[in-house]
Amino acid sequence: MSATSQAVILLSLLSCVTTALGVALALRLRENVRAIAAGIGFSASIMILISVCDLVPAAIETMGAVTTLGIAGVGAAVLWVAHVVIPHTHLLKEQGIANATVVRSSYLVVFGLVLHDVPEGMAMANAYVTSPALGVLVAVSIALHNLPEELAIAVSAVTRSRTFLFGAAALSALAEPLGAVIGLVAVGIAPALNAHFMAFAAGAMIFVSIHELVPMARRYRRLGWSLGGMLVAVLVYAILSALTVG
Repeated sequence: MSATSQAVILLSLLSCVTTALGVALALRLRENVRAIAAGIGFSASIMILISVCDLVPAAIETMGAVTTLGIAGVGAAVLWVAHVVIPHTHLLKEQGIANATVVRSSYLVVFGLVLHDVPEGMAMANAYVTSPALGVLVAVSIALHNLPEELAIAVSAVTRSRTFLFGAAALSALAEPLGAVIGLVAVGIAPALNAHFMAFAAGAMIFVSIHELVPMARRYRRLGWSLGGMLVAVLVYAILSALTVG
C-alpha cells in the first residue's frame, strides 16, 4: 500500500471518532432541539462550503468549468435517483418506489448511510490525491460535519435498542472508508478520473445538504439556532483553510 493510500485510509477513520462522539451526544442531548438544530445547520453549511469552495474549483483547474459543473450535476442526479428508487431511512423518513415493506428497517438505515457517507469518502480521497493539504482540509471538515449529522441520526434511532443504535453507528463509520477505497481504486486504474470523482462527490454532497440537512433543520423550528450553526461553520471553515491550504 502506497503512502498516499495509507494516509487516506487513516484520515477516513476520523469518521469513526466523530460517529462515536455523535452517538454519545445523542444519548445526552436527545431532548435539546436547539443544539440539534444548530448542529444540523453547521453540518449542512460546512459540507456546502468544502464542495463549492474547494472540490469544484480543484476540479475546474483540471477539466474546466463546463465539464466540472456537468459532472457535479451528474453526482447530484445519481443521488436523487438513488433516493427515489432505493427504499431507505436516514435523517428523514423516505421510501423509494421499490417495495420497502419487505425490507427490515435496519436495512433501510444501512441504505441511507451508504447513500450519504460513501461520496464523502470519495471526496476526501480524491482531494488528497490532488493535494495532501486539500485532502486534510476536506477530511477534517467532513469529520466535523459528521458529528452533528451522526447526532441527528442517533437521536432518531435512540428509541430503538442499543444494539441497533451502535450497529447503525458502526456501519456509518465504515461507509466513509469504503468510499475512500473506491476513490483510490478508481484513480489507481485511471488517474485522469480524479477530477471527475471530486466533481461527482461535490454534487452528491450538495444534494444531500439541500435535500435532507436543510429540511431537517427547518423541521426543528429553531431557525435562529440553525443560522447560528451555519455561521459557526463559516468561521470554522475559514480557520481550517488558513491552517491547511492557506
